[in-house]
Amino acid sequence: MNALPDDLMINAPDEVRIRQDLVLTALGRRPADRALRVGKLLDVHSRTWCEDQEIVFKARRIAWVGPAGSYPGEVRERVHRPDLAAVPGFGEVHKHIESSHLTPEWEAALVLPHGNTWTCEASHEFSNVNGARNLEFWFEARRRGSPLKIFPQPGSAVPPTAYEWGGGWYGRDEQARFMAESLMVTGLDEVMDWPAVWNPDNPSYKRLWGMIEATFAARGVVEGHASGLRDLPSINAFAAAGLSSDHEVQTPEETWDKLTRGLFVELRVYAMDEIVKWLLAKGLQDWSQVAFTTDDRSASHTLELGASDHNARVAIEAGLAPEIAIQCLTINPARHMRLTPFVGSLAPGRFGDVVLLSDVAKLTIAEVWADGAQVSEGKRYLGEVPRIEWPEWATKTVNIKRTIKPEDFELRAEPGRSTMKAAVIRPFHWHPEFYTLDLPVRGGAVQRDESEAITKFAIIDRFSGDGRVAKMFWRGCGPRTPETALACSVAHDKHNIWVVGSSDAAMAKAANALVALQGGWALVREGELVATVLFEVGGLMSCRSAQALDAEMQALYAEGRKVDWMYEPTFRPRWYPGFPERLMFATLTCAPWSWVLVAPCEQAPLGFINVQTGEAHPVVW
Repeated sequence: MNALPDDLMINAPDEVRIRQDLVLTALGRRPADRALRVGKLLDVHSRTWCEDQEIVFKARRIAWVGPAGSYPGEVRERVHRPDLAAVPGFGEVHKHIESSHLTPEWEAALVLPHGNTWTCEASHEFSNVNGARNLEFWFEARRRGSPLKIFPQPGSAVPPTAYEWGGGWYGRDEQARFMAESLMVTGLDEVMDWPAVWNPDNPSYKRLWGMIEATFAARGVVEGHASGLRDLPSINAFAAAGLSSDHEVQTPEETWDKLTRGLFVELRVYAMDEIVKWLLAKGLQDWSQVAFTTDDRSASHTLELGASDHNARVAIEAGLAPEIAIQCLTINPARHMRLTPFVGSLAPGRFGDVVLLSDVAKLTIAEVWADGAQVSEGKRYLGEVPRIEWPEWATKTVNIKRTIKPEDFELRAEPGRSTMKAAVIRPFHWHPEFYTLDLPVRGGAVQRDESEAITKFAIIDRFSGDGRVAKMFWRGCGPRTPETALACSVAHDKHNIWVVGSSDAAMAKAANALVALQGGWALVREGELVATVLFEVGGLMSCRSAQALDAEMQALYAEGRKVDWMYEPTFRPRWYPGFPERLMFATLTCAPWSWVLVAPCEQAPLGFINVQTGEAHPVVW
């Protein structure tokens, strides 16, 4: 395509050269590479359809858009799609690619056929594993020719709170360097530690405001995370802090209160149907402050449901006009992220990203073009996936230099005691206080109590080399089947290893299997290791196709269905009943969480701490 050599990336000097060439191409003074003629084209700026249009590409950019046959210059290749409607490439306004569990080049192959040609990567997952090489990691696939544009946002949650450590640490200086390194860095990833934002006495207050300051100085976007903030004083304070968005809205009323206080709302599919219907009934006319996000959707769920195209279809089925839904996938997120010179519309200067629809009302995708060339047909990806041999800094991230033993999970009782009091929480424990139960003692150790749905949960530090273990009792999760345990290296957001089990020996076996894998899943059932899934990159992702990863996940699910799992009614996974996949998110330390188990550290030697107040507490006494 005679692309300019640096057209894959965006930096100011190269951007000037590219646009100087586009100017002359648009005037017909230099030849264009390709023209795509379509039956109609959606101008998302005015929300109008234009009939029989041509999009003219130079290298990976759009040089000219207008009525078919009116381009004044020479075109080397012409393509005609008279029965298809062209809309801009879809953008992910907020996504953790790590949660697809695919490396970026394989993520591209998965989502491009669904229309996603650009992603704002909320990068506090891999950056909590290897903060120093964060941008290097996200840019590598694009440097190798991947058509997916990734716009990184370095993580504010590195670490998530002042009571966690390891893998990365970002403050004002680090954020300033990120913002200066590339025009593709859009700002600061979701600010989640709300107590550290409003409370000057919080130990993370200075660090977080330093990152916000560095982002403001570079005119970047400060993304927010306002889960649980529903009262008007908190919403007003959140907006006053300069936190520009929220992707955690759960109710229509909360959505309205945040929209009308100037927050950009990024809707997830879980509450979308109700919220969209309510906003339409409310009479919302201007949807420019709304976008759609898949956030933490896994590869398996994307194969099953779709990417952000699925979110848009849900909104359309709820009554939203297809053209508005498309704006919520294109120009709205591009404007919010200040990326309109590059993505979000079918207009000159933007990347040549086009979604061709055979049915607009149903958002049926026939083809996707990216960087000025066709990359998919139907659901089939046509491009080559760059073959990246990820180095050891990406693949050797589980640093535990010893064998984990069953006694690492014991909770010793005071001599002579037959029972001990224990602090107990449950998955997604948002209560300001923990539960207290009397648990039996046998052999000098405090025991689980299956009659109360009590099992043992542990976090293993995977960064220091020591493999330090924090453990306590949890209610309503984990296996009832004897000698059974499940372990995973995806533990939002610090991503230490978590393990839950019905015996200490099974927990040790599962944890050691993960160390050998360098990350993923490990299931021990009745004393035998029956299933593993490999996440060899950062302990979060795998360098292979979505289909290959899904096959391994389905084998894990099949083995998991043979286990008797304990649940509370409020904790039952949406897609895979019988398997506690959502425990990956049960170690979150952001608001509205309070009492959480973290890896042992100076502030919380036993790991049990209130992350809003800093108060630590013994797990048994």
